[in-house]
Amino acid sequence: MENRENTEVSRLVGDILSDYQKQRDVDKMVVFNQPDRRAIKAISQKLLRIIFPGYYRDQVYKSYNLEGNLTVLIEDVLYNLSKQIAIVLKYDAVAGKGAPRPCECESLRGVPADEVKIEEQAYCLALTFCHKIPQIREYVDTDLEATFEGDPAAYNKDEIILSYPGLMATTINRLAHELFLLNVPLIPRMMTEFAHSVTGIDIHPGATIGKYFFIDHGTGVVIGSSTIIGEHVKVYQGVTLGALSTSGGQSLYGTKRHPTIEDYVTIYSGASILGGETVIGSHSVVGSNAFITKSIPEGTRVSIKNQELQFKGKDGSIIELSDTAQGEAWYYNI
Repeated sequence: MENRENTEVSRLVGDILSDYQKQRDVDKMVVFNQPDRRAIKAISQKLLRIIFPGYYRDQVYKSYNLEGNLTVLIEDVLYNLSKQIAIVLKYDAVAGKGAPRPCECESLRGVPADEVKIEEQAYCLALTFCHKIPQIREYVDTDLEATFEGDPAAYNKDEIILSYPGLMATTINRLAHELFLLNVPLIPRMMTEFAHSVTGIDIHPGATIGKYFFIDHGTGVVIGSSTIIGEHVKVYQGVTLGALSTSGGQSLYGTKRHPTIEDYVTIYSGASILGGETVIGSHSVVGSNAFITKSIPEGTRVSIKNQELQFKGKDGSIIELSDTAQGEAWYYNI
């Protein structure tokens, strides 16, 4: 029996190795030019500890000294992020994606791009990103304020930081967006997909999001790569800010395919707003399950009329229920 199993396993291994030789995308073997998903997750978690120093503490420490712990965290993030960025820059070079990315570091300013080593470029990009952290924290603080003011169920801000998926997803997106703006490949998307896997909220790192952004509940929210969101915008679960059509495939890469949401807009659950030319004017309210593919002016209220429901008693007779409290149009909130 054992010999038979060994023979079958050897045969299977041979068959699969032969299948690997077909030169398809799934057969790619350049494993050392692929970023480490576990490392990106760990970097994201360390960045959350930097953003919220009193909440995401490492429990292995015997004491808590802010300066000492922050120094260790920054050094750790710089080292590991630089390492991962170097990997993806090499990946881009192998894939023929072009010249190294532009860099803001003074030490490399004026140095011809073809003379900059990938490791130096990666460290420079990681350092430039880390200098953005105070600005990112400023935006995150406004998101926290918007969440607390917008949700009467919130006990306090500590509860929001520790348990609200919307704030976590938005925070990681703001971090990933800065790397996206630096043209770092792959890593920003991996960060937001980590947040997606934990929260159920899918925000592309390319999306531009203003201050005081609040995602309530959040499950099923999808925000596309070229979406532009203004300030004081509130979004509920199941909202899609997406493309009107993807039939063009890769020919649409880099185009404005997703909507623009102006300031002080509220979008209730299940609403879909699609298209790169679609603009939702400021101070508008979009009701639940609305499907919008055209721009609407400032101050518009988009609603769906009541569905006609029929209620029957045990004897099959029709029961008439008063509908005056709900009115002709409805919104959905929790």
